[in-house]
Amino acid sequence: MAKFGVGRTVETLGDYLREQRVAASLSLRQLAEQTGVSNPYLSQIERGLRRPSAEVLQQLAKGLRISAETLYVRAGILNLDDSEVRSVELAILADSGLTERQKQSLLDVYQSFRAANEPSGSPTNPTTQEEADHG
Repeated sequence: MAKFGVGRTVETLGDYLREQRVAASLSLRQLAEQTGVSNPYLSQIERGLRRPSAEVLQQLAKGLRISAETLYVRAGILNLDDSEVRSVELAILADSGLTERQKQSLLDVYQSFRAANEPSGSPTNPTTQEEADHG
């Protein structure tokens, strides 16, 4: 399972997916048939044993008639804190010209840049920095 491991976010996602599936009166097999996601894989997602890609989450969202964005947040792929961040992340996730690995790499880089630019212990005045760059 590579670098992700099994974490609380995945368990929460699995529980949420199970709740949504039961609320929609669908069996695992029925949801698998509707979404094209294999029954065993879907079971592993619900039990928190697998972390699905954004593409699989999108298929599951369509099958369950819920927001893909909600699943992205529950899976820890999408940040709800800032609408600007969310729109960038959604654009990356929606780009069909990228592979899942490329999407995840872009999201990782984007999030690391955002984190690096957050104020840390010593506040930085952007105007002062700009003046220093040009002065």
